[in-house]
Amino acid sequence: MKTDISKTLNSGKLLLILLLFATSIACNQQQPEDTKEVAEDRNDEKFENNKSESDAQFLVNASEINLMEIKLSELAERNAVAAETKELSKMMMDQHNKNQEELKNLAASKSISIPVTLTDEGEDKYKKLMDKKGNDFDKEYCDLTVSGHRDAIEKFEKASTDSQDPDIKNWATTTLPALRNHLDHALTCQTKMK
Repeated sequence: MKTDISKTLNSGKLLLILLLFATSIACNQQQPEDTKEVAEDRNDEKFENNKSESDAQFLVNASEINLMEIKLSELAERNAVAAETKELSKMMMDQHNKNQEELKNLAASKSISIPVTLTDEGEDKYKKLMDKKGNDFDKEYCDLTVSGHRDAIEKFEKASTDSQDPDIKNWATTTLPALRNHLDHALTCQTKMK
């Protein structure tokens, strides 16, 4: 009888240890941080005046835009059905990859942290687009590209006039024509997909 009690107690201890271990592992697993939030936190620590912080925020936003356009365009290259949509996605990938490389160099030269992976918002848009098929996919991609570029143009226009850093101001100004061109193509694509 003592042996049965000892076995039961030892089994109970083992179960308790396993339960504590599993709880410890579950508590230590956290959601990965959004790289945009990480970049913003790092920049807040580095820059004390509002002008530098505003320039840093612009580069963070520009990186978020590039990363999202690249990822959505990669998906569109694989899943789009219309030739116009495929052409648009190729143009977006080429230009936004180029923009992101320029942006990485600019941000590094200014010691500004930028997102390096798709943000949570970008992931949500990617998943939403991934669920679409056929013409619905093409229409959604064109809609996302139009809204994304309208937002991007607004941010770049503001930086091209308000930035205190001449290099950032120049980059925003020289990038604007390509963004406007993308918007024109996206609007044409959007009209054809209706």
